Amino acid sequence: MNPHRRALIELHICVVLWGFTAILGKLITLPAAQLVFWRLLLVVVSFMCFPRVWRTLVKIPPRTMAVFAGIGVIVALHWLAFYGSVKLANASVAATCMALAPVVTALIEPWLTGSKFERHNLLLGILVIPGVALVVGGIPRDMHLGFWVGVAAAALAAVFGALNKRHLAQHDAMAVSSIELGAGFLLLTLLLPLISPPGASFVIPGVQDGAWLLVLAILCTLIPFAISLATLRHLSAFTAQLAVNLEPVYAIFIAVLFLGEARDLGVAFFVGVAIVLAAVFGHGWLQLRLTDGRRSV
Repeated sequence: MNPHRRALIELHICVVLWGFTAILGKLITLPAAQLVFWRLLLVVVSFMCFPRVWRTLVKIPPRTMAVFAGIGVIVALHWLAFYGSVKLANASVAATCMALAPVVTALIEPWLTGSKFERHNLLLGILVIPGVALVVGGIPRDMHLGFWVGVAAAALAAVFGALNKRHLAQHDAMAVSSIELGAGFLLLTLLLPLISPPGASFVIPGVQDGAWLLVLAILCTLIPFAISLATLRHLSAFTAQLAVNLEPVYAIFIAVLFLGEARDLGVAFFVGVAIVLAAVFGHGWLQLRLTDGRRSV
């Protein structure tokens, strides 16, 4: 199979799995910081069980390892913001915010990866503004903070996606994942005592939360994170983020179906989501046409 097509299929499987992360974030009763801490701990421990990870880690130069660790800090901050958005608003709002990640990617990828900046990328940013305004107007006022925290999560996702595209090269995806998520775990370990209530820095999850955390860590993090990094060798950061933009479609559908979140969201919210998605996918179609046009010249 063509490597590009195979990478797209693998990434889409990852996106389906990621579509459940917001839902699991709502089902897990732990605060956002505790949730991310346990998610990272379980994933890092799982990575360390693979001899392949240990063998390939020693081949990565210290300077490169430090770069990946820095990217891992951004990943951890993204997860903090994402689950903060889930807790402050709901799963549908947090997932919708992630649809804005391709907008940020389109604007910053040329700067981070050295590719040419296209003027239609700026047009994408302008087109989504009405959609964002409608989304904000279609949610209760007490969810507004959750929405803007979600926007921050989308921006952080765009940044670490572009940086991974720039620095991944031929490094082993699992080894890189272990470095990034290990660095994120260390960051959360340092932050928890500062951002948690006194005496509640480290909370042991209950049986139900523990079961959901295992699903989140293994099925929705460990497997798709490593696979998605490997696909970046054959896909641009924008193409990858465009595929990931299907995540809110799955997440909103599941949240409305199983969590009954539609009752908290106005018509303007869903119209705004439609505008944002139309702008993003329309931009992706235009990008593909322009790329094909250049190849045929």
